[in-house]
Amino acid sequence: MQKKITSIFDTLNAINVNEKTEKKGNLTYLSWAWAWSEAKKLYPGIQRKVYENENQINYFTDGKSCWVKVGVMINGIEHIDYLPVMDYRNKSILLENITSFDVNKAIQRSTTKALALHGLGLYIYAGEDLPEGYVAPEPEKPKLDTKRLNGALESIKNGNYSLEKLKDTFKLSNAQLKKAEEFVEDLVQEIDNELLVKVDKVKEELTQKQ
Repeated sequence: MQKKITSIFDTLNAINVNEKTEKKGNLTYLSWAWAWSEAKKLYPGIQRKVYENENQINYFTDGKSCWVKVGVMINGIEHIDYLPVMDYRNKSILLENITSFDVNKAIQRSTTKALALHGLGLYIYAGEDLPEGYVAPEPEKPKLDTKRLNGALESIKNGNYSLEKLKDTFKLSNAQLKKAEEFVEDLVQEIDNELLVKVDKVKEELTQKQ
């Protein structure tokens, strides 16, 4: 039986990188040292190239901001990543404020993203290419059958649940919503009546003692 040949992308893309990531703001970062180590174990001949400009400086500029260019080659296939030199807020740093430390951090992250183009941890970058201001749609709320609705109402009666949480968690039909609201109204009225009875009883006891 002929052995199936797995592509570089499939091999690297199958690696779970979740435990080696770090969340900063809305972005997820993968440890570049770990990513390189994992790829090196599988492909000992892997090579990285940090591109330099015509002045042999390891970043490029348009006169305002800067970016780095990093390529990773595996078995003759090179993927190149371009990454802006950014601050801790992920905003481009102006040319006059660039430091070697900023460039080095950009190169490390760009290395990781070049590896992602080969498949390693590519899935963690999903969403980075979405338009600014994009808001992912909220998942559809689950529906309730009559039995579960009655159970939720009983929990509200016992003080372990609330109408607001019920509406936030489940997609209620108009009839279910009306039933729940009427149930809560009746419950409030019942509690008020019980309090009035207790108040009247206390007043009566006080009157008898006088």
